[in-house]
Amino acid sequence: MGARTGIGLLIAILSLGLTAFAPQSVSDYRLASGDNVRIDVFGEAALGGEFVIDANGRIALPLIGEVQAAGLTGAQLQDAVAQALSQGYLIQPRVTAQVLTYRPIYILGEVNRPGEYPYLPDLTVLNAVATAQGFTYRANTRRVFVRRAGSRVEEAQPLTADARVSPGDTLRIGERYF
Repeated sequence: MGARTGIGLLIAILSLGLTAFAPQSVSDYRLASGDNVRIDVFGEAALGGEFVIDANGRIALPLIGEVQAAGLTGAQLQDAVAQALSQGYLIQPRVTAQVLTYRPIYILGEVNRPGEYPYLPDLTVLNAVATAQGFTYRANTRRVFVRRAGSRVEEAQPLTADARVSPGDTLRIGERYF
């Protein structure tokens, strides 16, 4: 294998590890159960409010009832609510939707306070560990096991300063062997 091929292969392998923690932009964030959203309908304050997405992925709105929210972006939820309101209730409704609080994250293993913690935008694994009162003396500080929301697979990832957490993730800090 030539030097160029070897370097290209090394870069490809390293970039695969980094994509697992690539931050998700706010505009493409997909809503899910447990997210708290605010819906505002311009000129109709009684039709808006704060809503928690239920276990079925829906929010219950005044007048129109349940609307599917899980799996949608904020812009898609706005469109879905506006569409439902335009079906005999309002003419050209103007709707805004924003995420107020995200699904919690879970931090397990070799941290001083394992448990459920609120997700904050741009949260890193190291910030999450700090929220859980830091590593125990037995913690493996070189890697973290991550199970993404909706996945049943836990993946070992290198623990780097820029490793990002997404809403609903479960982080497990393993034990070091010596």
